[in-house]
Amino acid sequence: MTGKIRVGKSVQSKCFSLKHGEQEKNWVVFDAEGVILGRLAAVIAMTLRGKNKATFTPSVDCGDNVIVINAAKVAMTGKKATDKIFYYHTGYVGGIKERSRAQILAGAHPERVIEKAVERMMPRGPLGRRQMTNLRVYGGAEHPHEAQNPTKIDFAAANPKNKRNA
Repeated sequence: MTGKIRVGKSVQSKCFSLKHGEQEKNWVVFDAEGVILGRLAAVIAMTLRGKNKATFTPSVDCGDNVIVINAAKVAMTGKKATDKIFYYHTGYVGGIKERSRAQILAGAHPERVIEKAVERMMPRGPLGRRQMTNLRVYGGAEHPHEAQNPTKIDFAAANPKNKRNA
């Protein structure tokens, strides 16, 4: 009897959904020396979320742990290093302050430029904040995560536009 639909039998879905605790987290290293900031931040955000994996599930932290080295040597196109101004307030009357990206990179914490660029590309909410804890950024070439055997990703060689010429 073709054409009849059986009532009472559930149809099994072919959709894959990862459950909490089933995810497999790897460690990856990105070298930011001479690499364009926005392009690097976009790839890091996708890796943190897990969108580069076939098992991506939007409600599960299935991304990898990301290490970024040489954050002080990141590059920007145009005049973004000097003309893009970031404001903050001290909390006192008349306490508005401003800094450019070049001033932040030359300061004591150059890794904050990459951290803020990636943070602005992540979803807002508890899951996005949880995924941001998997990001570790270091201004120099050394990092203390050699025991995790991280995979080095050569982002600069992936596309000629990723590396700043001149």
